[in-house]
Amino acid sequence: MDILEERIAKLEYYQSLLLEMIDETKKPFYQLIIKANLTKEEVDEVIQLCQHLSEEYKKQKAEGLIVFTPLLTQFAGMLHPKLPLEQTIDALLRQNMFVPLMQEFKKMIANLNEQL
Repeated sequence: MDILEERIAKLEYYQSLLLEMIDETKKPFYQLIIKANLTKEEVDEVIQLCQHLSEEYKKQKAEGLIVFTPLLTQFAGMLHPKLPLEQTIDALLRQNMFVPLMQEFKKMIANLNEQL
């Protein structure tokens, strides 16, 4: 193994140790991102998706809409495949990110689970 590979292996090991030290209750979304091993670009895409859907949610709500299933469907379809849907929604909520939208998604998923 050359020196660069050894350094990368050491950094990955240190990252795994640091991940164990993080208080999951404070930054659960960031911890989820690290566990999924996403790149900055992939995380930026998730954040942009959430921002877009959050704006769309506010607009639709202001127009009087009460059914937001298409937004959840879009979120689920465009969410990075390494991020589990419900776990991501919960992590975003616990980290106080996109709260109104994530609360709506959480309610919709709970209703779907009750129907099953």
